[in-house]
Amino acid sequence: MTDLAGVNTYHNDLSRDGVNAQEYALNTSNVATATFGKLFSCSADGAVFTQPLWVPNVSIGGGTHNVIIAATQHDSVYVFDADASPCVTYWNSQLIPSGETYGSYADVGTSDIYPDIGITGTPVMDPSSNTLYLVTKTKSTAGGAYHQRLHALSLATGAEVANSPVTIAPTAAGNCDGGTTLSFNALTENQRPGLALVNGVVYVSWASHGDVDPWHGWVVGYSTANLTATPSVFNTTPNTAESLAYCRGGIWMSGGAPAADASNNFLFLATGNGVWDGITDFGDSYLKLSTPALTALDYFTPNNQSSLDANDNDLGSGGTALLINPTGGTVPPHLLVSASKGSELYVINRDNMGHFNASGDTVLQEFAVNGRCFSTPGFWNDNLYYFGVNYGGTQAGQSFPFNPATGMFATTPANSTPSGFGFAGATPSISASSATANGIVWAIDTGAFGTSDGGSAVAGPAILHAFDASNISTELWNSSQAGGGRDTAGNAVKFAVPTVANGKVYIGTRGSDNTQGAGTTFGEIDVYGLLPN
Repeated sequence: MTDLAGVNTYHNDLSRDGVNAQEYALNTSNVATATFGKLFSCSADGAVFTQPLWVPNVSIGGGTHNVIIAATQHDSVYVFDADASPCVTYWNSQLIPSGETYGSYADVGTSDIYPDIGITGTPVMDPSSNTLYLVTKTKSTAGGAYHQRLHALSLATGAEVANSPVTIAPTAAGNCDGGTTLSFNALTENQRPGLALVNGVVYVSWASHGDVDPWHGWVVGYSTANLTATPSVFNTTPNTAESLAYCRGGIWMSGGAPAADASNNFLFLATGNGVWDGITDFGDSYLKLSTPALTALDYFTPNNQSSLDANDNDLGSGGTALLINPTGGTVPPHLLVSASKGSELYVINRDNMGHFNASGDTVLQEFAVNGRCFSTPGFWNDNLYYFGVNYGGTQAGQSFPFNPATGMFATTPANSTPSGFGFAGATPSISASSATANGIVWAIDTGAFGTSDGGSAVAGPAILHAFDASNISTELWNSSQAGGGRDTAGNAVKFAVPTVANGKVYIGTRGSDNTQGAGTTFGEIDVYGLLPN
């Protein structure tokens, strides 16, 4: 039994800061090659793009156990014992109806997710009911029609709960698709973002597969009380605008999830390139949505929005990571912090986001960062941890101090990692024993993720890194250091996020699959921790 909080959602909590401040076993002294390493692995049937979820004190397998949840591109869910070595699987279920199979990259016209497409967005757990929510993508074996469904599963058994699954088929008023109504396209819409559970409503979001038209940004909210009830629906680009032949405006955030304020009244998210008019269309914008009605209450759009759109420099390539609530000085009490594919970092007043100003952005702070954003930054002890992308090579992770009295970040990094990271950078997780002590920044280099929309490539191992959070120029350990491949992880998948809980670190990979036909294990959770004495 443990009194530790679970990791029930993407990046730990609804502010999306990535912090577990109840990590009492791991510290900057014992995370070292001599004392820390790979403990065991759990095999799965497909690549694990989702962040593993960790749930404590589950009545399962004839006892009470901590468990780890993994979901795969073969539309399967696995519940593993979080601590048992060798791996113990309590249950696994492939959520594919008779007459259907998981999706294929060939059908969506891009190898951006390769080769199979199933569960991509990180699920969310409701600890009050021990119910797991996730979205599958399948296709009919006869005719090839695609389907997306929201599933609600009992964590103890894997059984579907009442009214589950639900076929996802929202509509919205709008003229963008040639009529007066927009219909959800189950083939071209990519359920990439993590799910969010806010006040008894599960919010699911979508964008494109590799920018293959047609697509929109959709957000759909389903009540956990009755999944068959009419859902709330928001579409980011329902109407034609700017004399453009498309609408777009997807919500993908490199796998990030919508954030919510401390009172659970509002959702915050970012959109990618698409049309904009500031009325119904919100491409390349940060949005504040009401809950549960999902109406746009406020927004910020950069003054170079049309250029961002034309040059594929999505504002929304990074997650709306950080909802910060400073308490000092005259700083607005509710901030949003995020970065973009255009290598800009934004600090925005969530109570007055700034809208669009052609003569200059009206945000609290905006400055260039070294590296494009394909991640959700982390935030701990008044430091932002940002792992950007250099298209031509690797890029070091950076930390930016935050001054709570001014609400401003230092515009040059205080420290940088000694290791460079390949595309797509990294979404860091931070473990600590409090708000200020024993901080460790964990990040996965997924640069060897293999075949992508850019062409065929051989996948190689993910590399898990640990840095001292007080100075990330100090690397404590990484999974390639030990001799004999002792700590080597499975082959990488991009946008992977480490989960740190109860003295262990969990990462999702594609196992030994190299995306070129070699390999015998096609998905894997690798588990790291303090080595036995």
